[in-house]
Amino acid sequence: MSAPSPETTAHSDRARTALEALRAEIAKAVVGQDSTVTGVVVALLCRGHVLLEGVPGTAKTLLARSLAASLELDTKRVQFTPDLMPSDVTGSLVYDTRTSEFSFQAGPVFTNLLLADEINRTPPKTQSALLEAMEERQVTVDGTARPLPDPFLVAATQNPVEYEGTYPLPEAQLDRFLLKLTVPLPSREDEISVLRRHAEGFNPRDLQAAGIRPVADANDLEAARAAVARTSVSAEIAGYVVDICRATRESPSLALGASPRGATALLSTARAWAWLTGRDYVIPDDVKALALPTLRHRVQLRPEAEMEGVTADSVITAILAHVPVPR
Repeated sequence: MSAPSPETTAHSDRARTALEALRAEIAKAVVGQDSTVTGVVVALLCRGHVLLEGVPGTAKTLLARSLAASLELDTKRVQFTPDLMPSDVTGSLVYDTRTSEFSFQAGPVFTNLLLADEINRTPPKTQSALLEAMEERQVTVDGTARPLPDPFLVAATQNPVEYEGTYPLPEAQLDRFLLKLTVPLPSREDEISVLRRHAEGFNPRDLQAAGIRPVADANDLEAARAAVARTSVSAEIAGYVVDICRATRESPSLALGASPRGATALLSTARAWAWLTGRDYVIPDDVKALALPTLRHRVQLRPEAEMEGVTADSVITAILAHVPVPR
């Protein structure tokens, strides 16, 4: 592979600076969630989608809105409920009495950043309305395919402790998410900082007043994605990724391991993280850093392992400790 030109390198450096500023800008509103913010940025670089899992009140919605405001993206929010219909997400044909014709009324999925709030509260029929949008970047209504804007990212949320009246996402739907990010409760110091900001007048519904401004644009994002695509991956690193995913398929604690799509996802997120940290090549630590959020939702525990308190994270962590690391 030939070395990039000085102009290409300069574009890459400017894009990296813009993405670093993006993370800092989001931190003005979202306190103590640095790893979650970084995960969303990685998904944006990889053209992927994120599933945010955390109890209510951990700033999941605020994070999505802050990202949109910092990138000057169009954003829409859908509250998923048991009575939500697929057409409420994708849009539908509406009869116009003036013209006596049907016209397409676009749904909220036609945006750059779709916040699918509590996605597991809606039936599978409505959940599946997002499958084509997330994978094909288009929506088909009445036989006509309509492309979605670029960039397009779905940030879906779900509550991990309340399961009554919910519909767990099937494996095919989970596999469409590039990352599953757990949004933890803040530390004591971070929670004090949150309260102090609110006491000083911070209003999470008015991000402009909070000082959040667009710090990156579509050109920065496109340059960043191109730079990530140029990040080199050695044969040893590719083999390391494959060995990790194959080990999940052989684990006695798992009924379902990561598929080849999971391996390609892990390679993509590792490349994005390598570029964000200032390198144009991937090292094993990049793979380890993204293994949990990339694979935790792509594996399925055996019932007996689940009864013993084993978690997907603990299995993947053990696999990372045992798979030989390339030198």
